[in-house]
Amino acid sequence: MTRPKEPTYYGDYLELNKLLDSQNPKSAIYGNESHDETLFIIVHQVYELWFKQILHEFKSISSFLSEPKLEDGKLATIVARLDRIKKIQSLLLDQLTVMESMTPMDFLEFRDLLVPASGFQSVQFREVEVLMGLRTHNRKQVDREYFLGRLNEEDKNRILNIEKEKSVLDLIQDWLERMPFAKQGNFDFWTEYQEAVQKMMDSDESIIKDNLATLNDIQKEAQLNNLESTKKTFESLLDEKSHQEQVNKGKRKLSQKATLNALFILLFRNEPLLHLPYLFLNSLIDIDENFTTWRYRHALMAHRLLGTKIGTGGSSGHHYLKMAADNNRVYEDLFNLSTFILPRNLLPELPEELRKDLHFHFESRTKN
Repeated sequence: MTRPKEPTYYGDYLELNKLLDSQNPKSAIYGNESHDETLFIIVHQVYELWFKQILHEFKSISSFLSEPKLEDGKLATIVARLDRIKKIQSLLLDQLTVMESMTPMDFLEFRDLLVPASGFQSVQFREVEVLMGLRTHNRKQVDREYFLGRLNEEDKNRILNIEKEKSVLDLIQDWLERMPFAKQGNFDFWTEYQEAVQKMMDSDESIIKDNLATLNDIQKEAQLNNLESTKKTFESLLDEKSHQEQVNKGKRKLSQKATLNALFILLFRNEPLLHLPYLFLNSLIDIDENFTTWRYRHALMAHRLLGTKIGTGGSSGHHYLKMAADNNRVYEDLFNLSTFILPRNLLPELPEELRKDLHFHFESRTKN
């Protein structure tokens, strides 16, 4: 890298004149500036800057995952960049505390000047959601045209064009489907896993029946129904046709092969070769959880500032934000893998040759 001939000046490098001259309260234009409108603008501008950085990280991650072969070093880089996103998310949550220093009456001084602008129109955040894997047509309980109708034509086309590309969720599925360990030679882990599940179900059924004398009829029926439901849940994972039906109904997103391989990573996460893939999947769960927490906190802040008033963009305000937090999780399939975790004493043993493949081996050097 060649050094610049002219010395770099701090303010010029950061373009501070442009940055610090971009806070223009609308209340000042109308001759009665509201003190807290500057805070409102700065907090949202900072959000947009952090969204830009999150997009920068996700686009880099997507480029690595798009390669036909993901090298170990690049997987380590992906985990590091996901960790950076998580740290940024902690700042996004902290900013809500700053916003809550503004009282409802302070907000009402300038709120009407914002109509119809709203967080719906944060095209960068919408891009983050789409890039993660939340397509507009998969958004629950929100009419797609209403959602896109809040964007101008340029921003709407930007989102629709991004939707044509593979999301991180799509790329994770491709990566998981390539994992080779569960079936090698004559060894089929999932046959042995199914036997272990049956053993666990039989044990649970025996425990329930042994305790029937201590239960009333309603309790007996509830426990037996729960056991039957658990059996069907395991069957829907292990039977390809049943799993695909769940995908078709929108209850699952990942293919059966990808889901099983993700579960294998979680079950054997302490094996050296699988620890980094485990951190990768776990980081995605963390990020999804953090955005859900942020949405909940945002909903609570809106309730605190607006009560039950409608939002500036015409939504139901606090009610819509709470609904979005409940329904717009992206990596729910990864959360649900905990359903299928077995106790260690029931976990099938891996063949010695496969265990070697999952370990790092260093031969000692002997002197002649």
